Amino acid sequence: VEVHRIISQLAADGLGVLLISSDLPEVLAMADRVLVMHEGRLTAELQGGDATQESVMFAATGQTVVAR
Repeated sequence: VEVHRIISQLAADGLGVLLISSDLPEVLAMADRVLVMHEGRLTAELQGGDATQESVMFAATGQTVVAR
């Protein structure tokens, strides 16, 4: 998708990009770092390689993310 190419190019150029999305596969594919909120509070900060659908969903529902 064109927008993904643009985001990747901006990041490669050293710019910070804030991606806000509820499309979890998109977030996992694009992000170097994932911040997850639940009820207005930050519940997890995951590095891109550590973020999984399971860990993001646990945090998004207010459950504890267990490091493996």
